[in-house]
Amino acid sequence: MPSPGQPASDLTVDVAVIGGGLGGVAAALAAAEAGCTVVLTEELSRLGGQMTSQLVPALDEHEHIETFAPASYARLRAGIRALAGGTNPGAGWVRRLCFEPDVAERVLRAMLAPHQEQGRLQVLTGHHLVAVQVEDDRICQVRLAGSGAGRDVTVRAGMYCDATDLGDLLELAGAPWVTGSEGQDAYGEPHALPGGPRPTATQSITWCFAVQHLPGQDHTAPRPPGYEQSRQRQPFSLEIEGWAGDVHSYRMFTDGPTGCPPFWSYRRIRRGADVDLAGSGDVAVINWVGNDYFGASLVHEPVRARREARELSAAFLHWLQTEAPRDGGTGRGFPGLRLCPQVTGTPDGFAEAPYVRESRRLCIPRPVTYHDLQPARPGEARAVAVPDSVGTAWYAADLHPRVGAPGVVYAPTAPFQIPLRALIAPRPHNLLAAAKNLGATQVAAAAFRVHAGEWSVGEASGAVAAYCVGAGTEPRQVVASKARLTALQRALLGRGIPLAWLTDVPPGAPIFSDAHLLAVHGGLAGPRLERLQVDPDSGLGEDEHRALLVAAHAVSAPAPPMRQPLTKARSWKAAVEEIATAPALFAMSSQPQEER
Repeated sequence: MPSPGQPASDLTVDVAVIGGGLGGVAAALAAAEAGCTVVLTEELSRLGGQMTSQLVPALDEHEHIETFAPASYARLRAGIRALAGGTNPGAGWVRRLCFEPDVAERVLRAMLAPHQEQGRLQVLTGHHLVAVQVEDDRICQVRLAGSGAGRDVTVRAGMYCDATDLGDLLELAGAPWVTGSEGQDAYGEPHALPGGPRPTATQSITWCFAVQHLPGQDHTAPRPPGYEQSRQRQPFSLEIEGWAGDVHSYRMFTDGPTGCPPFWSYRRIRRGADVDLAGSGDVAVINWVGNDYFGASLVHEPVRARREARELSAAFLHWLQTEAPRDGGTGRGFPGLRLCPQVTGTPDGFAEAPYVRESRRLCIPRPVTYHDLQPARPGEARAVAVPDSVGTAWYAADLHPRVGAPGVVYAPTAPFQIPLRALIAPRPHNLLAAAKNLGATQVAAAAFRVHAGEWSVGEASGAVAAYCVGAGTEPRQVVASKARLTALQRALLGRGIPLAWLTDVPPGAPIFSDAHLLAVHGGLAGPRLERLQVDPDSGLGEDEHRALLVAAHAVSAPAPPMRQPLTKARSWKAAVEEIATAPALFAMSSQPQEER
């Protein structure tokens, strides 16, 4: 492959990943680590998507993320903390880990660098997808236009992963896709919009910006066009409606009247050496209801949406500088708020691109719905079981205002899995979803879209692509074959990707692979279904023992007759170990031996 700085006009690789956000980086990393040659492309100037160019470097994650995460995502988090010098460098209270975007890109680049140096990976930033050639329901090649003096590039690959923010490859490749709300009539989801489909009712976007506060100085920006209308429509305020219908009142630098922490430290990404009540030395990202834009769909009216979203953020900044109530109730505005281009990596202190919450999504016969993110039975700790699991994720169904429907939704989910079927395009047959564009309804996709979820979807997509290249098969054939699916799941587990919610059997645990494979195929029963911890050293009930045997039978190749292990195991862990080491009984093969 050519050197990273001088891409050839024609590239031929095993896997092409289009889109360099978190899903794209994870997909490229997974495919390269599996030994494939890979091209990773990104239309903007930097990798990282919502962490970097979209300026949302506060990680939206589930409560177990510190101890239970894919091995690669844990490496990313550890790298950020090591480079930024702290457990939560910005001390923002919105999330456990808030940091500057440059830190994220440097860590992502470092993770990719060994594969670039060894010639397996080519990274092309500033390259926009413009054309796709499809023959016999397979993508033959894609063409990308280089920005500025960049060279146009044609890429040919065996497998393609769409990790763009808006599902651009899905559209140009002719894959079936949907946007907006399917409507409650489609699947009976309580948080879908009433009635039938509303394709343009996509989630809002936010054009984030970074500011520093310098008391005594005046950095007030000119009043932007449409300021009064924006102030009234949003409306601009330091109050926000809570999920329970209550109102949370904030002050800029001190706790609010009801105990809410300061607005200033909400998304603070740099904590100054001498922190004071005025925020001097700090840098905060502004991503708030005030600049949450829902006037037009970014998919359907991209020019208008981008322009108006940016104007809205400029208006909110002006309001903060001139009209926001000061702490203590004396005076209005904080003219010392100054934009920070040195943090955003842009000329003006605004993000390079808007924060995208919704993409085109694969239209598949059975998409993931909100019902799939709930327990199968009351009392269970996990969502509906997914036998074709290729990863795990967990977040609420977090729906920001939709175009034409300004209400918000923050609906609970149970810890869930990522189905392989949701990543597979019905056509072309060598196309996989690798970001927010998986086959899910609008409500369900809102639970996958955050940082950790997008990474897991992308990593699974890249690993599936690599498996298909190595096995000479297609994703649709993998999901239809028990033997191939089991082999793929073994490969994913070998990467340290949890396939089931066993929070006390994380990557690196001695029984990690065997326990997760058995759990995916029904190896949990009894009280272990009621908690995320399986307590592997605790005693084994008869129903739990039977469930493990059934699961072993499900993943065996070839399937043996149902028999008991050689001895009666004394614990769940011992039973897993005994099943995994009894090939004569259960032959849990890592290679497909036959098609079934």
